[in-house]
Amino acid sequence: MAEPAAPVEFDFVRRPPSPQMAGLIVGITGYRETVAGRFFHCQTAPLIVPFIVSFGSPYLIALARRPEASDRQLSFAAGLHTGPVYIESDGRAESVQVDFTPLGAYRFFGGTITELAGRMVDLGDVLGHEGRRLRERLGNTRCWQRRFDLIEDFVLRRANHAPSPEIASAYRRLAQSAGTIRITTLAADIGWSRKHLVDRFRAELGLAPKSLARMMRFHQACRIAQRGGPRAWAAIAAESGYADQAHLVREFVEFAGEPPTAWARRLAMTDSRLAHSGDLLADR
Repeated sequence: MAEPAAPVEFDFVRRPPSPQMAGLIVGITGYRETVAGRFFHCQTAPLIVPFIVSFGSPYLIALARRPEASDRQLSFAAGLHTGPVYIESDGRAESVQVDFTPLGAYRFFGGTITELAGRMVDLGDVLGHEGRRLRERLGNTRCWQRRFDLIEDFVLRRANHAPSPEIASAYRRLAQSAGTIRITTLAADIGWSRKHLVDRFRAELGLAPKSLARMMRFHQACRIAQRGGPRAWAAIAAESGYADQAHLVREFVEFAGEPPTAWARRLAMTDSRLAHSGDLLADR
């Protein structure tokens, strides 16, 4: 059976973070499909925590595997996941998506962030009545900018959980190094044991620092590959901090679900607006 294509006709509106939202989110996106059909999209191990409010047909979404009919997702939040995300739609999907930075996700969700790691959780289960009321208010307006205003106000009112200064600093240093700084170095500089640092990372970001470092290094390789011009994968591997090309290939298979050459071919055929997967250095 032929592989279903990614949507080719859709409305896409994006708002970058306002000064008040800087460091909290990467951006807010409005998305509406305009042609019926069966469409498929793969997102590589995002370094964002998405919060999606849906008004159209449910998406079929699964982590690290192709979705099935039982994988219907309406409005939900999802934590960091160390693997590809597979999404199918029927051409009638419509949603607003807030992309939280990892530190911003803790500010918004607080300790609940640990329950989201590697999972998708219904909006009502995460935010209760307030979340359901938000969906109702957003659904009652068709103006993207008004929707963005409403969701910004909602996020700012709830973003009152401060991550610990040590974890915020350690995460930013990890991001600035594109995942290459040693975890033992981070822990020593803070004055913590490695185990304590790992435990606190999981409690405030949902993943251990080593997993986040691997995702950052992978996204750095993706960025280098997209800079333009022919580049050998061995050179990209070396520039990204991998031991060799074989190491890079293994990481692509885990995080993108396919080897780098297949990833590059798929990306070349995908609308650039759908290739967004979070900004590695959003929390610098």
